[in-house]
Amino acid sequence: MPISRSFPKSIEALEQIVDFLDSSVGGGKIDPEIVGMMQLAVEEIFVNMVKYNDSSSNDIRIELDHRADILRIRLTDFDVDRFDPTEAAAVDINMPLSERRAGGLGIHLVKTMMDQIEYEYKDRNSSVTLIKNLNSTGG
Repeated sequence: MPISRSFPKSIEALEQIVDFLDSSVGGGKIDPEIVGMMQLAVEEIFVNMVKYNDSSSNDIRIELDHRADILRIRLTDFDVDRFDPTEAAAVDINMPLSERRAGGLGIHLVKTMMDQIEYEYKDRNSSVTLIKNLNSTGG
């Protein structure tokens, strides 16, 4: 059964989010390496929602659903403009730093670590779902 909690739309909420994830999926229930990847991915998506969806100060809801060998974490930002991280331009990590454009590396990292990322935008609510197969460590 999914569990969810809402967090203030603020970078300061990151510590509470990590505690929520630890208490929900940490503690030996799931490989610590996968828990670390999920925390990093959730942090990246949450920070992007805080920084780039600033048209609303509503809380962001995080919902976890752990069934069998799949972990789904859905972040929903309410009353915001559309921003689909699955459409973010690819990042050439082999290009010299001096030639790269700023931004996009965090989304690239999330795409690399997760097995699947889904995006939904409906009624001005933006949801990103991170899906991880618990039998794998790579994306």
